[in-house]
Amino acid sequence: MNVRPIVASDADAVASIVVEDSEALSGRPSRLGPNDVRDWWSRADLARDSWLFLDDGEPVAAGWLHPYGDKAAFAGVVAQRAKGRGYGSAIVERAEDRARARGLARMHTWVPPEDAAAISLLCERGYDEVRRFYEMAIELAATPPEPVVPEGFALDAFHEEDARAFHDTLEDAFRDHWEWHGTPFDEWWELRRGNDQSLWFVIRVGTEIAAAVRNDAERNGGGYVGIIGVRRDWRGRGLAKALLLRTFGEFWQRGVTRVSLDVDADSPTGATRLYESVGMRVEGAMAVYER
Repeated sequence: MNVRPIVASDADAVASIVVEDSEALSGRPSRLGPNDVRDWWSRADLARDSWLFLDDGEPVAAGWLHPYGDKAAFAGVVAQRAKGRGYGSAIVERAEDRARARGLARMHTWVPPEDAAAISLLCERGYDEVRRFYEMAIELAATPPEPVVPEGFALDAFHEEDARAFHDTLEDAFRDHWEWHGTPFDEWWELRRGNDQSLWFVIRVGTEIAAAVRNDAERNGGGYVGIIGVRRDWRGRGLAKALLLRTFGEFWQRGVTRVSLDVDADSPTGATRLYESVGMRVEGAMAVYER
């Protein structure tokens, strides 16, 4: 078993393994690609916390980890032709060893509910399912409706001078979200400042940002809603819906007709119902397992 750390140029090879595995498990075409994989790696220290397994020089499995709060969040994938050869166990063992070395108390990983072999492996090692997330998407067939905001509110583009208020708005919006751990502004801005900020939008009330959305140009086969949130004091006024419609309109103008997002199936704000109300539908799910 030859193993080395993942490097950025491995994204295409790992994406191919992910797509093959996803299609075999779900029985439907996968829209995942290298940009999705790069985003998954964005918080990982690949030199220390990743593993690429090679068979005769060809990648057959990959795993990576990043700290999040008091836990280690890790993921892994094994090529179809390499199943049953111990790569999955090796990924989990290496991830657990790194978590111990970092002094992290818990492990979290994501598994498609259809992956019986991975679930069996995790359960044998003491993991339990603790949450489920949905992938939801819409295929735009016509110009989306114009967003409407209440009197006194203004829907606007993001400007760089908004960066700290934008960050604080999302931190406030997600304080009560399951397993949310805030990211200091400087760390967050370093991670996100290179994004296409023309896809970020805000809703202002006076000098305050009441709601915000950060979109990504290309994820999961189309446009992607990376995060959307409304400050607690301004919920229930249709602000999130307005941001979604503004997002759909922007992607439509750019010729992008598919928009997707991921959502907590048990979101305390009832986000799934909101997304259904604007035409989004559940396309898949991921289960979170914890030890």
